[in-house]
Amino acid sequence: MMDWTDRHDRVFLRQFSQRALLYTEMVTSAALQHGDANYLLQHNEAEHPVALQLGGSNPAQLADAAKSGAAAGFDEINLNVGCPSDRVQSGAFGACLMADPPLVANCIRSMQDAVSIPVTVKCRTGIDDQDSEAELFDFIGTVANSGCHVFVIHARKAILQGLSPKQNREIPPLNYERVFRVKQQFPHLRIVINGGINTLDQAVELLQFVDGVMLGREAYQNPYVLHEVDSKIFGLPASSKTRSDYLAQFIPYIEAELKRGTPLRHMARHLMGLFKGQQGGKQFRRHLSEYCHQDNAGINVVLDALAFTN
Repeated sequence: MMDWTDRHDRVFLRQFSQRALLYTEMVTSAALQHGDANYLLQHNEAEHPVALQLGGSNPAQLADAAKSGAAAGFDEINLNVGCPSDRVQSGAFGACLMADPPLVANCIRSMQDAVSIPVTVKCRTGIDDQDSEAELFDFIGTVANSGCHVFVIHARKAILQGLSPKQNREIPPLNYERVFRVKQQFPHLRIVINGGINTLDQAVELLQFVDGVMLGREAYQNPYVLHEVDSKIFGLPASSKTRSDYLAQFIPYIEAELKRGTPLRHMARHLMGLFKGQQGGKQFRRHLSEYCHQDNAGINVVLDALAFTN
């Protein structure tokens, strides 16, 4: 979710659920060490609970990054061992790390020694020709022995050469049953399933076999899918809010950011899918797309777009 789930998007998504755990886009440990850490770790109190997702393979560097994340106030540190992009592979981290379980275990151990908040892992079911059930069990077992108790598993293997990240989300077939068997093999671990999940009914069904469900692009492209998360998943009273209500709740944040000098486009881009499939939704999206990039774009652009949906 790099370049997608930034701090503005997370504040917007928080309008839909008070209980769901939000994840940052992946931040590399090298960027935190050599770049503007304060900027990269910036988030809003409204986002909590929120996890910082890190990318890296140097145990000491990851420990420092985890420490910075904990000091910044994040509720969890998640190590990404699932991203298949060439850029990530060139840095020797992401999904290619699944080929080296002892190194991942060492990274997790170093991170856990540095912080008191949970340290978790996001991975795939395998990579390239290393995608047997036995190899996945070995990976999970080795990393779990380092003290990791939560694994978010994208239920597809990653093909590291020849497929783009987008193709890696679509071409390797989903294998939910393998993730279910991870839970059966390691009943003491918290197993969260990810990949191809686009409705809450589907999420509820999957929760019969695993401990949690992660929604990625569906939550971004159709944020209203989260409307019933608190009631269907967490047993809280159902919300009667409309799409317009959720946008109205977000407007004070947009106005505050505009006063700080944040361009409207940085926030408006996360609203594009709010009225997906609804009357006036295409006009809403078109108006935002056309006018949010103007230098003087203000809150009136959002309000004018909203008028198309009434």
